[in-house]
Amino acid sequence: MKRLPDLSFTNLFNISFGFFGVQIAYALQSANISRIFATLGADPHQLSFFWILPPLMGMLVQPVIGMLSDKTWCRYGRRIPYLFIGAVVAVAVMLLLPNAGSLGITTQVICWGLTGTMLFGLFSLMFLDTSINIAMQPFKMMVGDMVNEEQKGLAYSIQSFLCNAGSLVGYLFPYIFTFLGIENVAPEGVVPNSVIYSFYIGAAILIGCVLYTTANVKEMPPEEFSQYQQASADDTVTENDAESVSHSNKPSVAYTFLSIGLVQFFCWAAFMYMWTYTPGAIADTCWNTTDVTSAEYQVAANWVGVVFAVQAVGSVLWAAVIPRFSSYKLAYIVSLTFGAIGFISLVWIHNQYVLWLSYLLIGCAWAAMLALPFTFFTNALEGNPRMGTYLGLFNCTICLPQIVAALCGGALLSLVNGSQVMMLGLAGVFLIAGAGCVLAIKE
Repeated sequence: MKRLPDLSFTNLFNISFGFFGVQIAYALQSANISRIFATLGADPHQLSFFWILPPLMGMLVQPVIGMLSDKTWCRYGRRIPYLFIGAVVAVAVMLLLPNAGSLGITTQVICWGLTGTMLFGLFSLMFLDTSINIAMQPFKMMVGDMVNEEQKGLAYSIQSFLCNAGSLVGYLFPYIFTFLGIENVAPEGVVPNSVIYSFYIGAAILIGCVLYTTANVKEMPPEEFSQYQQASADDTVTENDAESVSHSNKPSVAYTFLSIGLVQFFCWAAFMYMWTYTPGAIADTCWNTTDVTSAEYQVAANWVGVVFAVQAVGSVLWAAVIPRFSSYKLAYIVSLTFGAIGFISLVWIHNQYVLWLSYLLIGCAWAAMLALPFTFFTNALEGNPRMGTYLGLFNCTICLPQIVAALCGGALLSLVNGSQVMMLGLAGVFLIAGAGCVLAIKE
């Protein structure tokens, strides 16, 4: 098997640049879904159930996209066609979702305590997250296909940087538009224009970034690509090959999958609760309101974008520190521990500016979660011709914890007497557990 050639920094950057636009869409979703559904009339105990759809669609879609793209070869490439299709659908849905309360849809309860506007928003969210997942997965696969083992850490760090830069922009849009004079309040049941315009601009940037990557990245044709792949499962393994494998220190794919998956379980459950409960938590602790129709709640909801942007800044800064650690495992443990401290500190903070310190620490955990699991796993997969299928399945270690956390969210919220900030403290406990599980990973 030939070694993949080193790529220039520009090529590594171009492979992941479209991720910037995709992450703007994901950030808008993450920071505003609870706000949108609370505005449409959802009870806090219902909020976590709305968050089941995004990871559920990711778990269903990404393995399929991985498997299909492994077998796709056309004039536009192997992964890029799926990237483009996902982006186009995401743009269409981003124009619809924030208008759920403005289209004249009934506000009467239809089923399961959901009104017509909530059901419309729910189906829009389902299609949005499906399309984001379709667009997101090809970037990870292209790094796996085109980047050698020595450069993968750098490639995923670039991807992490672009991811966080996109998050920063997406999180701040509502706050910026409010500052520019766009209305941040609206009639009951209607999403404010500051949020609606944020989704519109995010959609435009998304399609522009994806077009840039499509124009500047050329995937290898099948004949060239096959030179860098290991023998397929049906090929005979020689005695020398078997001896080489038996003396290798490289952990098995299955062991790597399971050990990283255990860490991922606690990490992604923690961040699911951050996305779900931060709006209500800081509205309560820093603005002393739980009334979603109040102007104070909408100001607090804008501040969610600000603290999430601070988290993204912390993540960008920490991503530059991670490669300096002597061991990726040590970097992982330290990063998750810092994030745990950030989450737990929120229980005692009542000043909106002090929140920045907590979210800077949370950003350290986020930086590690974006880069290190894929570095460990793709190194274990080096040269495997089914890279896309494996990465699609690996995405289940991201999606399943969020689904479990969302299903349990309402019950756990009741156990803490409806305190949404205590759910953020629980997220910190999850990150401590995740840091302990890192010890099981073999590099």
